[in-house]
Amino acid sequence: MSFLVVARSGRARAGILETPHGPVETPVFMPVGTRATVRGLQPHELEDAGAQILLANAYHLFLRPGDELIRDLGGLHGFTTWERPWLTDSGGFQVFSLDDLVKVTDQGVRFRSPVDGIYHFLEPEDSIRIQNNLGADIIMAFDECVRLPAEAERVRRAVDRTILWARRSRDAHRREDQLLFGITQGGTDPEERERCTRALLEIDFPGYAIGGLSVGEDRAAMLRTVEQSTEMLPEDKPRYFMGIGKPEDLLDAITRGVDMFDCVIGTRNGRNATLFTSEGVLHMRNRKFMRDERPPDPACDCACCRRYSRAYLRHLYKADELLALILGSLHNTHYLVQFVRRIREAILNGTFPQSINSPGGSGS
Repeated sequence: MSFLVVARSGRARAGILETPHGPVETPVFMPVGTRATVRGLQPHELEDAGAQILLANAYHLFLRPGDELIRDLGGLHGFTTWERPWLTDSGGFQVFSLDDLVKVTDQGVRFRSPVDGIYHFLEPEDSIRIQNNLGADIIMAFDECVRLPAEAERVRRAVDRTILWARRSRDAHRREDQLLFGITQGGTDPEERERCTRALLEIDFPGYAIGGLSVGEDRAAMLRTVEQSTEMLPEDKPRYFMGIGKPEDLLDAITRGVDMFDCVIGTRNGRNATLFTSEGVLHMRNRKFMRDERPPDPACDCACCRRYSRAYLRHLYKADELLALILGSLHNTHYLVQFVRRIREAILNGTFPQSINSPGGSGS
């Protein structure tokens, strides 16, 4: 298990991350399969879209169907039949998003399950044990994420806990065939972000995620924090920006030296008739597409764009047909995966960024 940077263009870089289930070529966009499935898409469709690695969430799988059941049925790879790499999130963000259902202490988090109302107490050791059972190739340390804007004292306490829990996560990790990444926090406060990053570097994780962004801050502050973070993170280890997926954000983060990304925006937008295309964002319920015989994106070779017209896709959305949700999710997943792949190829060819068209605007 190793990471090698093979080409650079400014701060942008192309690399290869070796895992037990095959290499991951970076930069890479990882479709989100929260409950061990990318909603609406089968494994072979994800493979056709070019997906190299999927993300699942330890919190959701702990609640249902249970991490021990998945372990007994072959881990995520055997359970889902996705034999390429998996990454699991620690569940920290999902737990803290419950707000009034959560009580946080330095020991861990007490929360009430939204599935059955039962109370659970989750410690860093529990999160790691769950992820060890799930068997993903890459797992994440337990951390505390704060919604922004937040008071300085709230950010400081979250950084304290994130550092404490990172050490406990490292000590609890039991599998040598899983890469454990640390997650930096600190909001957009430069001093707190630096304090957290320095402390995690001392623990010496094999990879680092930039967490606690895209949670309410303005875009300029987000990009400043990304730039600060990548300047501090090691050159020989992968950098993962958690939870962004808009094409313009992916491009700007890669330009600043980030390697890995995940977001639900592709499938979520696809279910809501919003498609990313080389011509900008298309809102497929728009009346102007009623007689439009062109594919959703003439520059795209996904199964949706190879076969169907904008007029037909609009009809499916207007009629609330299930096929619309599937085709929209398939196209957006393909678009985001291939958009990042094209950036990688441009870095390798020495034509980045000039050969990459800026993503379209808000669309029509």
